Amino acid sequence: MPSLSIDTMRGYLYRSISSMNQNKLNGLLAEIDFRDYLSQIGFQERVSVGGWIARSRGINVFGDNTIVMFPETMRPDEDFGSTRDLPNPSHGLHTICSTFHQLGILSYFCVPVLIENENAESITWKSIQLGLPTEQTYSDFPNSIAGFTKRDRNYNFLRNHTDSVADIPLASLPEEFTKESLRVCFQNCIMAEISDIDGILWGNQFTYPLEIKEKTPATDRIMGDYFGLDVGPFVKLAFYAARRGQMHSLFVVREIDNTTDRNLVNWWFITFERLALFASWVSMGGGTNMQGGGSTVVKIPKNQFTILNSETLAVL
Repeated sequence: MPSLSIDTMRGYLYRSISSMNQNKLNGLLAEIDFRDYLSQIGFQERVSVGGWIARSRGINVFGDNTIVMFPETMRPDEDFGSTRDLPNPSHGLHTICSTFHQLGILSYFCVPVLIENENAESITWKSIQLGLPTEQTYSDFPNSIAGFTKRDRNYNFLRNHTDSVADIPLASLPEEFTKESLRVCFQNCIMAEISDIDGILWGNQFTYPLEIKEKTPATDRIMGDYFGLDVGPFVKLAFYAARRGQMHSLFVVREIDNTTDRNLVNWWFITFERLALFASWVSMGGGTNMQGGGSTVVKIPKNQFTILNSETLAVL
């Protein structure tokens, strides 16, 4: 029975993640808390697992092709060998991916296959395209993905040693490991610009890609209290808005009282439409971003955010 222990998963993350600064860790913790909160208010079936969005790189082809990938989470000490039956994607994920497909973004559900017991590098991946009107079958991933430039040789993404991986909560390690394994498999052999997807909310009217952050409000003498959003995530939300159709997007904030204790004050959200209307046109320098470098921040007035609860989610 080929399986992986939680320690093997953690060891893989030590080598695959280039850095795990406090901002990146807090963002991960906010995602975990967000899913817990949705479970408490009865919306756990309305949000997808995290995944990746990738688009083509290269002169004259940059951004021409875009795909999204959602992995099956690999649970520790369970059989993920080649003889197991591959799972059927959930109805909710089919619905979400149908929206992406209508916008020209191909969507894939990816499942891991472990070849050698306790060897995380022996994982291969299978994928099935979702959002199509006809039944599809699993194929080898990423060999079946078209529209991207293949690398001349594999790139070594497992060269790091990130000690702070130990701070990732035990309960979230399998999901983080699975996402990283999928990313490494894809980027090892394909040239792409890639960014994580915190989750997709399946609303009553629209499909909402999510950007989830943990924040304390800052104060501006002109704007008053505001939440900042790094330019990178802002551009990603703008990309979703440009595609539009039945897809909107949400910036979700876990407001905390201070950065040491991280006590919850409130959950807030704002649609990208309102964010774009009220965000300051003058950006400002922020703190350390999730990659460890300096950030540029877009300021959004706090009074334009809506409290996130079962009543406000029910009308989305």
